[in-house]
Amino acid sequence: MAPALAQDWGDTPYVQTPQNVVDTMLDIAKVGPGDYVIDLGSGDGRMVITAAKQRGARGFGVDLDRKLVALANRNAARAGVADRAVFYQRDLHATDVASASVLTIYLLPEVNLMIRSRLLATLKPGTRIVSHDYGMGEWPPDYQTELAAPGKTVGIGERSKIFYWMVPGRAAGRWLWRLAPDGKPVEFELAVQQNFQVIDGTLKAGASAARIENARLAGESISFSAVVDGIRYEFSGRIYSHAIEGKARVTRGVASKELPWDASRTEIWEPRHMSLTSEQAVKEIH
Repeated sequence: MAPALAQDWGDTPYVQTPQNVVDTMLDIAKVGPGDYVIDLGSGDGRMVITAAKQRGARGFGVDLDRKLVALANRNAARAGVADRAVFYQRDLHATDVASASVLTIYLLPEVNLMIRSRLLATLKPGTRIVSHDYGMGEWPPDYQTELAAPGKTVGIGERSKIFYWMVPGRAAGRWLWRLAPDGKPVEFELAVQQNFQVIDGTLKAGASAARIENARLAGESISFSAVVDGIRYEFSGRIYSHAIEGKARVTRGVASKELPWDASRTEIWEPRHMSLTSEQAVKEIH
C-alpha cells in the first residue's frame, strides 16, 4: 500500500507497506469474515488481499497507478481471492467509501486532513479506520502504536506508526428521560457537546445538576457517569437515531440498583467537528 495521489498536492512515490505492518493494522481493526475493507492507495494490493485470504473479508482497493492496479489484481488471482479482493484505477477523492466496515489508508498527512470531513460524514458510525504513519490532525486516535518495519524505505530507523479510529455516532444534543430508582419518578436531562468522539456535558437530576464524568463514545455506544446530590448515576447504552436504549446504575451509599434506561433527544446539536471544512482542516498541519 502506498501514499496515494492527491489532485491538489501532486504525485507521491509508491512506498510498499511491510507485511508485518499490514498484519498489525488488520489486527488492530479486528478484521474478520463479516468485514468489507476499502484501501485508499492500494499499491500492490497486499492489504485487501491479506484481509481476504487470511481473515475471510471482502473489499477493494483504489490507486491512480494503472500498473500497480494491474499488479494488485494479478496478485489477488494468484492468492485465489480475486472474487473477494478487487482493485480499480481510481482517484480516492472520487471513491465511494460508504460500504466500508474497515477503511485502511497510507496517505500523506495533508491528504488525511483533506478527506477527514468526508469520512466522518459518509462512513457509518462504528466503521474502523486504520492509518499507516499519519494521523488526522485534531481528530485524536482511539489507539496508536509504533513498531519495527523491516525493509521500510522511508522514514527513520525502519519504524512505522499505526493510528486507529472508530467513526463516532452523533451524541450532541439535549436528551430527556425519567427514572424511578426509589419508586418516585425523577426527571433527567442530559446536555451533550461533541467534538469527534470526545463528549462532555451536564446531567440534571430533578432540580440539581453536575458535570458528567468518564464519558465515552465508541461508534453509537455511549457511556458516562455523574454524582448529583450525593447519588452516583452510571449510564451505558446505544444510540438509535434520536433515542438511547441501555442500562442505568444508581448508587446511594452502599446500596446500588440497576434499571433499564431509555432516553429521547429533544434538541439536535451539530458536533463541533462537522463545521470544519477540508481547507480549514489542512491548516492544522502548519
